[in-house]
Amino acid sequence: MDRRSFLQSALAVTGVATLPALSRAVLAEQFNFEAPPLPRGEVFDQSEDEYWKQIRQQFIIPEDEVYLNNGTVGSCPLPVLKAVFDTDHVANAMAQTDPEDYPIWGYGPWNEYRDPLAQFIGVTRDELAFVRNATEANNFMANGLDMNAGDEVLMSDQEHPSGQEPWNLRAKRYGIVVKHYEIPQPLTNTDDLLNRINDAITPRTRVLFTSHITTTTGVIQPVKQICALAKTKGLVSMVDGAQVTGMMQLNIKDIGCDMYGSSPHKWLMAPKGTGFLYVRDEMIDRMWSTVTTAGWDDPKIRAERFQRLGSSNVGSLAGLRASVEFANQIGMARIEKRNRDLNNYIWSQMQQRGAENITGLDAQYRCAIVSVNTPPIHIGDIEKALWEQSKIRIRGGGPYKIRLSTPYYLQKADIDRFLEKFDEFKKNYTPAA
Repeated sequence: MDRRSFLQSALAVTGVATLPALSRAVLAEQFNFEAPPLPRGEVFDQSEDEYWKQIRQQFIIPEDEVYLNNGTVGSCPLPVLKAVFDTDHVANAMAQTDPEDYPIWGYGPWNEYRDPLAQFIGVTRDELAFVRNATEANNFMANGLDMNAGDEVLMSDQEHPSGQEPWNLRAKRYGIVVKHYEIPQPLTNTDDLLNRINDAITPRTRVLFTSHITTTTGVIQPVKQICALAKTKGLVSMVDGAQVTGMMQLNIKDIGCDMYGSSPHKWLMAPKGTGFLYVRDEMIDRMWSTVTTAGWDDPKIRAERFQRLGSSNVGSLAGLRASVEFANQIGMARIEKRNRDLNNYIWSQMQQRGAENITGLDAQYRCAIVSVNTPPIHIGDIEKALWEQSKIRIRGGGPYKIRLSTPYYLQKADIDRFLEKFDEFKKNYTPAA
């Protein structure tokens, strides 16, 4: 069995105890693999298709699987897996030179990992904290500011439960008020959206919390303009950017928000359990910590105090840094263009099949997700059938919405295969009574 096959089989099981009877030495040797080199730049110049075909070889997703659900979670490429494995291997030997050098993160700065990410997203190290996902970042945002009963938070009607529910909890417990503005489906006009937000702001509004790209439809909101509007109204602006990091070029400082959280395990293809929270420096001293251990009340360490979470796996941070390096090697401009090209292709093909776009017709409102309604096909029926019969992974929502993700490593042939199987399913589909 070669290492690629070994990794596919090993990662498919629940733990080492269920692996074949391998000695510890053999097991360690199997994980001591070398990731294949990325294709050279001249390959892209000669043939973009060949370049992306070689990039696809960096991922252990089986060749016969079509994965269209990066909006939920991404797949780590081999260099990221290697970084995780190597770091965990060293850490778990428990042979650190300094007895205080614990093989965990959750109590220290870990600047060797914060610095590359800070540069990648356009912020300073002192404004950046590692958390475990956007859910955790959203909870820090929702619980960090002093608010009184009757104070309002305004958010969109397309927020993920991890963005909505922390505020609902605070409303139930402390009496703040949660209000919503509507994002049209599809979004067609930025000025109309800004007017809807402006009209929903009242004298009691204190916070504007919204998604950069929504999980519901994948629409890209004009967050720079939204945050500018919030500033003119004296509001604190908070952005859920779970879907953005690694999907498209990102400069958080340029957005102008007060806070931003994200889940790099989606589009940056980072390990699961890696997330970040950005807090603008001028806001840090106004924020309470949500999870507390030593250092939570030390103003000198700035945003680092929000990553004092207790023991977590340092291998995940190594993998996150490797995912930043991987994206930089390809180039985020190139990745974003590829994401958009694939997205435009799959949308144009679904449009020919009578699907209704509920994300955004203009390309400025879409990048690598497009959501479509396909009545009378029920999402539960087609989602299960495509996976069980054709190993095609999609996701959507009731009753007829299909959310299609187009990560850069996806091949056009993969999309064509999905379209073929979609047509077959639609032709033979009979809705349940």
